[in-house]
Amino acid sequence: MSQAQALPARPLKQLWLKWRFHLNILLILIPLGFMPKYFADAAMFRGDSGLGANPINNIQVGPYTLDLAELRDEAPKADGPAGHFKLFNAALCKACTQQVKAVYLRIGKPRSLRAAGTIFFGAPYRMITSLPVPPKTKPDAQIWITIEGWDGSMHQAPVALAQASPATVAWLEKQGGKK
Repeated sequence: MSQAQALPARPLKQLWLKWRFHLNILLILIPLGFMPKYFADAAMFRGDSGLGANPINNIQVGPYTLDLAELRDEAPKADGPAGHFKLFNAALCKACTQQVKAVYLRIGKPRSLRAAGTIFFGAPYRMITSLPVPPKTKPDAQIWITIEGWDGSMHQAPVALAQASPATVAWLEKQGGKK
């Protein structure tokens, strides 16, 4: 009476036993496909690969010199009801880091320091700001850099939006007449 009866073969269990090793290897290989983009992004955020896409070097703003670049060569990102934003990086020259109090960026000429735009934050050699881009902006618009010195002086310089961010201009042209 102690005859052992064999359990019926279950096809799903047989399949699992046969392919589990291959599935585990696949679970290791899939994340490896995303590693190059991860390391490229990490190098960009550390500053090892420069300021970003489309860098503009040696922009003269009064007595100061500034390098400006968009963080990524892509269209502005929507941020809910606040609208669309574009990230820009900037780096001050080594000689002027002690003299600059704040750096601002804005689309269109600012009327005063109170309307100077978004402020850059971070280390003087790698500052970042999130610039709001209204959909009604004209593709031939200019972005204005405003630098405030510790002595109270204010200096401004324009840069063509097409030069600073071709991806934003393409996005604006694609928006067309949307209001």
